[in-house]
Amino acid sequence: MDSAHLPGDPPVEISLRRSGRARRYSLRVSALDGRVTLTLPRRGSLAEALAFARAREGWIRTALADRPGPESVGPGSAVPVEGRLLTVTPARIRAPRAEGGALLVPGDGAAAGRRVVAYIKLIARDRLVAASEAHAARLGRPFGRITLRDTRSRWGSCSPAGDLMYSWRLAMAPPEVLDYVAAHEVAHLAEMNHSPAFWAVVARLCPDHARHRAWLRREGGALHRYRFSD
Repeated sequence: MDSAHLPGDPPVEISLRRSGRARRYSLRVSALDGRVTLTLPRRGSLAEALAFARAREGWIRTALADRPGPESVGPGSAVPVEGRLLTVTPARIRAPRAEGGALLVPGDGAAAGRRVVAYIKLIARDRLVAASEAHAARLGRPFGRITLRDTRSRWGSCSPAGDLMYSWRLAMAPPEVLDYVAAHEVAHLAEMNHSPAFWAVVARLCPDHARHRAWLRREGGALHRYRFSD
């Protein structure tokens, strides 16, 4: 991927991306890492693209300045769990649980971050296993093992052997978004590509998939802001 720079203080690096599907120039500022990407149609003019970016320099710098930084999770923090913001609250309990608008964690809060992430991973495995099994049954295709990771470049994947990998941070998103990602990866058991045939399978498993995919593009990067180490 080529790059260009907007001069100024500080200069802004812009990644240039050509796409056969693009019909116009577009800019995107990643909520995850602040990367600025300028997408061009396959035959688009580089000079026109850079002029497009320069004309929107104010928007780019505002978006970069407004991008939220990392947030450490501890007592009193608000963390999203299944699409709901819960306040981390130490309590005299044996295992973390959601109660009203609180996420109760055992102890005095000294290891709250580690307990919260363990709770989120447990939910992620339960929900993703159940969703994958349900979609695979509808499709009539078995899958292999399920692995959870903290991936930044993708929310899930399906290997040629039928093994599924998911980001455990999906348990922080609304349940229907997690279900869409499971449907997306299970659909690869039938179509190991992103062809129209693949998207037809996704639509059969998850009719409202476009809305949930849009949520991930718009909000998903913010889920990586949360840091759970104490």
